[in-house]
Amino acid sequence: MRKVGILIGVLLLVAAGAGGFLYVRHRQTGSAPANNTTAQQQHQTNFDKQLYSLSDASSLWVVVNKQRPLNPKTYTPANLVVPNISLRLSAGNEEMHVRADTAKALEQMAAAAKNEAGLSLMLASGYRSYNFQVNLYNGYVKQQGQSVADTQSARPGYSEHQTGLAADLEPASRTCEVENCFATTSEGKWLAANAYRFGFIIRYPEGQQDITGYIYEPWHVRYVGTALANEMHGENATTMEAFFGLGAAKTY
Repeated sequence: MRKVGILIGVLLLVAAGAGGFLYVRHRQTGSAPANNTTAQQQHQTNFDKQLYSLSDASSLWVVVNKQRPLNPKTYTPANLVVPNISLRLSAGNEEMHVRADTAKALEQMAAAAKNEAGLSLMLASGYRSYNFQVNLYNGYVKQQGQSVADTQSARPGYSEHQTGLAADLEPASRTCEVENCFATTSEGKWLAANAYRFGFIIRYPEGQQDITGYIYEPWHVRYVGTALANEMHGENATTMEAFFGLGAAKTY
């Protein structure tokens, strides 16, 4: 029995030595143990950035800016509807229309704002036709000059509003209506924090004018679908131009 005990002791010492050797070898070579989670902590994504066209005027992900006009410039969406939310104008006004997919998302977002925070969001402006944009843009140019107008109004054929995917929102009280102070309202803060959950992004964020071509517009949201909105939110990507690797669009 004593010999058996000695033999077991020797085997235990050998095993311990082997374990120590393996530990030292790991420390020397830097090889990762099997349960190391460093690789798992790295951001990995299988997101397909080519799922939808960035150029087709009817595409959910169409990127419209000063370098990327709509094709054709007189494009009109085929499925415009009036969303069932508070409206700034009568339902018959073209600005109170958006694409059907955008309308559904706006309804869900407005309902959530109401249920979660007791806030009422209102549609200030949605779809704008090519001819509408002609008059709007020319009015800005007449009042402010073209250089200033180009920082806050798109030229006809270059406007996101023409796609039916964009919406200017405001509090139902019309406080800070289409003004930067909208960002300081309860509605503006809620929108900035939650829009991505419903497939929207703040299209012209603060400090990105050299990329988007437009001044900060906290009220202007763009529907891109929940997949892209969540992906951009997760990557902290603030503009479509940067996310898709497109060039800056500061000027025409």
